[in-house]
Amino acid sequence: MRRAHTVEQVRAAERELMARLPEGALMQRAATGLAYAVVDLLGSAYGRRVLLLVGSGDNGGDALYAGALLARRGAAVQAWLLSDHAHEGGVAALREAGGRVVDGSPARPEVVVDGIVGIGGRPGLRPEAAAALEAVRGVPVVAVDTPSGVDVDTGELDGAHVTADVTVTFGTHKVAHLVDPASRYCGAVHLVDLGLDLAEPAVEALQPEDVAALLPRPAADAQKYTRGVVGVRAGSALYPGAALLSVAGAASGLAGMVRYVGPAEVADRVRQWHPEVVGEGRVQAWVVGSGGGESAGDELRAARSDRVPTVVDADALAHVDGPQPADTVLTPHAGELAAMTGAERADVEARPLHHARGAAAAYGCTVLLKGRRTLIAEPDGRVRVTTTGTPWLATAGAGDVLGGLVGALLAARLTAYDAASVGSWLHGAAATLAGRDGPLVASDVAAAIPAAVRSLPRA
Repeated sequence: MRRAHTVEQVRAAERELMARLPEGALMQRAATGLAYAVVDLLGSAYGRRVLLLVGSGDNGGDALYAGALLARRGAAVQAWLLSDHAHEGGVAALREAGGRVVDGSPARPEVVVDGIVGIGGRPGLRPEAAAALEAVRGVPVVAVDTPSGVDVDTGELDGAHVTADVTVTFGTHKVAHLVDPASRYCGAVHLVDLGLDLAEPAVEALQPEDVAALLPRPAADAQKYTRGVVGVRAGSALYPGAALLSVAGAASGLAGMVRYVGPAEVADRVRQWHPEVVGEGRVQAWVVGSGGGESAGDELRAARSDRVPTVVDADALAHVDGPQPADTVLTPHAGELAAMTGAERADVEARPLHHARGAAAAYGCTVLLKGRRTLIAEPDGRVRVTTTGTPWLATAGAGDVLGGLVGALLAARLTAYDAASVGSWLHGAAATLAGRDGPLVASDVAAAIPAAVRSLPRA
């Protein structure tokens, strides 16, 4: 599990560890990891030109001590101090190692180390810092802990910020590394283990081992009913494709049976595409809404009467008007969540973590907010973020497949939170396999789900 913690959690853990270590030892550990990351990016240290952009926080100290290590290995290191309160010990160490302090932009470097703002800083950058970044535009940037200027605890942006090629973080991931929009600007994130004893994380991201452990697998004596039956109420005469794609996600083999309920002409097409799908009957979970149009509200009420876990998607989301059963999964994109809550879509996109948590608390159920980094939020504040996927996944019908897949996992008796998290992870992994770094369509994603499951490590 990739775990991300808040600034307060990190600082509490650092204080506890520093009480047991010699003074300055923690910063030296961080600086060493940072220096190695710079060398990895450059391929070598000797003769390479490194510029440190240094503010007043501990991140500036990390950058200065890393610069001293690089200078001792033969790099030409210069520090551009953007504060009158730069770390004195770090400045002295850099000068002693042969590094230089400069006033203004030096000759063009090969890499910039962003030590401008520490993790406790406010989002945005002061004008002098923004001007320094502009002076080295186009040079690869290694950020210390997080790109300066982002909101570390929320992933939000407010003004100028660093765009990093590599971010070297210490002790644990921070929320901004995982959550958009800030995560877009972190580049490759490299974690340096400091041995911190941390509290429960603010945000988690499943890894393949976690998905393998959570994924329902058939018992030796399994039969189709014990593996779960998922029902799909989706599609209409106007949007029959939504039904086909919802069923495709549900019929990916993770549940024992799929039932389809919908218009007769759509049901005929579903059976042509998926001959294993049957009609109405008892289910362990429902998927409702994709392409349902005006009938989506009626279909949602019919599904609710069975009192089983339900995925509420697309057109059915417009009929969600208050707290829901706890075993419900709502699957809006930013525009749909904005319509549900009265927020502006732009604000949902700018503050997805805030809005996902708020919606989960308001509706009393799991909310899966779709996006580049999909968020799965629980009413108690827990959040998982999906880091699998590809930009090619932004294609019509992909959300229909996702809804069906999550429904199958609900029918297989995962909790709503785990079903949404595992389903979103597999959906992204399947898209990556199907697209092979190129275009894909939603049916390709559904077809690749079994391969994504087979690619998992053994639990």
